[in-house]
Amino acid sequence: MSKLDQILVLDPPSDLKFKGPFTDVVTTNLKLKNPSDRRVCFKVKTTAPRRYCVRPNSGVIEAGAAVNISVMLQPFDYDPNEKNKHKFMVQTIFAPPNVSDMDALWKDATDLMDSKLRCVFELPSENDKMNDVEASKAASVMNSTKADTPAASTVVTPVATIMANTSASSLDDSEMKKVLEKCKRLQAEISKMGEENRHFKDDSARMRKMARSDHAATNTAATLPSLLVVIAAIFIGFFLGKFIL
Repeated sequence: MSKLDQILVLDPPSDLKFKGPFTDVVTTNLKLKNPSDRRVCFKVKTTAPRRYCVRPNSGVIEAGAAVNISVMLQPFDYDPNEKNKHKFMVQTIFAPPNVSDMDALWKDATDLMDSKLRCVFELPSENDKMNDVEASKAASVMNSTKADTPAASTVVTPVATIMANTSASSLDDSEMKKVLEKCKRLQAEISKMGEENRHFKDDSARMRKMARSDHAATNTAATLPSLLVVIAAIFIGFFLGKFIL
């Protein structure tokens, strides 16, 4: 019996790329699209089941629909000299009208279609490392400046959105440079706003101090005439008393 061609369209079609460092979980996505007018059952298998988590690893794709699969590589000590032989297989079969027992369906399946994918491990390049460092510094500056001046929040939010939506892995060097330059301009604006805020606080403190000084001088001027009247009354009383006696 000749092998049936895979009915699903896989993206990527042949390689699953995982970009290090591999000290944490690294996730890549696999898209399965069903271009036919029939429902298709799928199952994802790997030669290294302890190294990967796949969600979902099986299911049914409706006619004309697609499903995104997350393939998560677990942390491990990466040796670039070790040859990687991990592979994945996507098995498919046309779904019968009523699917009740998926296990039995796969066990008795005869018209299986399958596609194989190779796992590729990549370490970040020096440019990627530098861009990641610059992005981290930019994020740190945003957070510290946001704590100093509330007005900066209107600028920090767009920058944080830019950095979140444009990771180093999804941009080439020229695009990343443009993003970093934009971040630097926004940092300069934030620093300027923070400096203006500090000057405003200093001016306010001086004005409050001057107002307190003026208030004290006014109270002294108002008290002085009353004090002179009391002293004059004491002297007049003293002389009158002496004259009468």
